[in-house]
Amino acid sequence: GATVITNLLSAIPYVGVLLVEWIWGGFAVGNPTLIRFFAFHFILPFIILFLVLFHLFFLHEAGSNNPMGLLSDYDSIVFHPYFSIKDIYGFYMFFVLFLLICTMNPYVFMDVENFISSDPLVTPVHIQPEWYFF
Repeated sequence: GATVITNLLSAIPYVGVLLVEWIWGGFAVGNPTLIRFFAFHFILPFIILFLVLFHLFFLHEAGSNNPMGLLSDYDSIVFHPYFSIKDIYGFYMFFVLFLLICTMNPYVFMDVENFISSDPLVTPVHIQPEWYFF
């Protein structure tokens, strides 16, 4: 994860090294790098959620782009309560279906390798690096 992000950022001309040093604190993997990496992974979903909600709020408040300036409000449906109730009902149905699947067949979303008995002398296939030969 961090290696891919570091390589992508450092490939940007002129400012790549500066971005890597600003985001990670340098190219070495140490305590400051790991702290920033974990902080970004914790905070970034909340930032994305805030931006999505911010976008939806202003999209429903001001409407989408109307370059011709035509009045299109006369045949539109009021957003609240129609779409709000529809969205809440959709979330409710999704969670009911998800709960039903999880209670009827609890292992349907699990990884099959969770049931393989562990052997400390064998490295599992899914974590073997590309240079590992057996």
